[in-house]
Amino acid sequence: MTVDSGSTAWMLTSTALVLLMTPGLAFFYGGMSRAKSVLNMMMMSFVSIAVAGMVWVVYGYSLAFTSGGSLSSFIGGFGDWGLVGLENVATADDGSGIPQLVFVAFQATFAIITVALISGAVADRAKFGAWVLFIPVWVTLVYLPIAHWVWWSDGEEGGRAGWIFELGALDFAGGTVVHINAGVAALALALVLGRRKGWPKDPMRPHNLPFVLLGAGLLWFGWFGFNAGSALSAGSTAAVAFINTIVATCAAAFAWIVVEKLRDGSSTTLGLASGIVAGLVAITPACAFVTPLGAIAIGLIAGAICAFAVSLKYKLGYDDSLDVVGVHLVGGIVGALLIGIVATTAVNDAGADGLLAGGGLGLLGKQALAVVATLAYSFVVTYLIAKVIDLVMGFRISEDDELAGIDRTAHAETAYDFGAVRTGSGATAAAVAPHHDGAGHGGPEHDDAAQESQDETREEVRG
Repeated sequence: MTVDSGSTAWMLTSTALVLLMTPGLAFFYGGMSRAKSVLNMMMMSFVSIAVAGMVWVVYGYSLAFTSGGSLSSFIGGFGDWGLVGLENVATADDGSGIPQLVFVAFQATFAIITVALISGAVADRAKFGAWVLFIPVWVTLVYLPIAHWVWWSDGEEGGRAGWIFELGALDFAGGTVVHINAGVAALALALVLGRRKGWPKDPMRPHNLPFVLLGAGLLWFGWFGFNAGSALSAGSTAAVAFINTIVATCAAAFAWIVVEKLRDGSSTTLGLASGIVAGLVAITPACAFVTPLGAIAIGLIAGAICAFAVSLKYKLGYDDSLDVVGVHLVGGIVGALLIGIVATTAVNDAGADGLLAGGGLGLLGKQALAVVATLAYSFVVTYLIAKVIDLVMGFRISEDDELAGIDRTAHAETAYDFGAVRTGSGATAAAVAPHHDGAGHGGPEHDDAAQESQDETREEVRG
């Protein structure tokens, strides 16, 4: 088959867009963190690119997207390990007309951001080395099997496929594989590591809301590659996914700030940014299977539900630092289940009709089974992985290091250098050269005072 240059150009662009989402996530999470841990939080995203990217090339793609023989319903094989031979494969075997390596690269970016999403639940307290070890183990034992279940097929009529694919559950761009998977894994990891010192009483408010808004904007921009790129071609399916990614996100952002206004008396920038991400999460599995009006409905429902879901951690007592559970887990579940209500083959005949399109409850039941299977498998395996790492090397930093700030103690750096301020006529802030050892000018006492002035509870913003 001849390479389709238009689709190939779109997929190369989409791959770059999805990769950009992880630095966007770093800004989003970094802004929500405290000033003394922002570098660590951002490094957890960037190191996910470094480690997961290598895992994907060495064996990850092969296990997720090739046949596993008699085990093909559950996991792939090692036939394409190291991508040996794929350099000369001109086109994908799915008829998309794109080079196989373009598809490999595109899917690599999904594995990268999925594991990076988990990190937000354990801000301020995870050992960096333990996190680096967690990445390849989790990608291998959790991400690759679930990606295979949901997305792999041999392309033959009546041929082999992952068991969720064979079931007929729909997930166009990663509601189960990415968001529910990462969200429930984040819950498991947060339970293993326990609460931050002082949570929920001490102030732990976001230190840089402009960073949060910047991150949300980069995520939205990259998400067009995430969703529309999953069509694997530049055509009508990509167009549907693209417009739905716009309107669902608009609706969710609006719903979140309305909930805030009615509940708390004011709408916040943090709420708006969180609503944007909730809408993106919820429309991901459904983007190519619903009409734009259906996408608006999904966005409104997800935005409102997630605005309330972020407070569940206070009622249930788990410390999900940056609301990965409330946004990604809950938003992913909402989006995956609503496919069973609003999906229609009038948009995409490769999908199925949901309840409102006359399809009955069959599709909703399949969606629910896929959600439950992802929840159960990811939670149990992630919990075991985290427990083993904790027993072997310890997953949590010491209390002293946590109180001093993980940036300084783990990385010998600080994001900001606060200089002493002189007062008097013509007083100016003293100009100070930064120190790479992260000690800060004025010593720990001054840095702690500056930190205290910035750290307020982000929970108060959300109510």
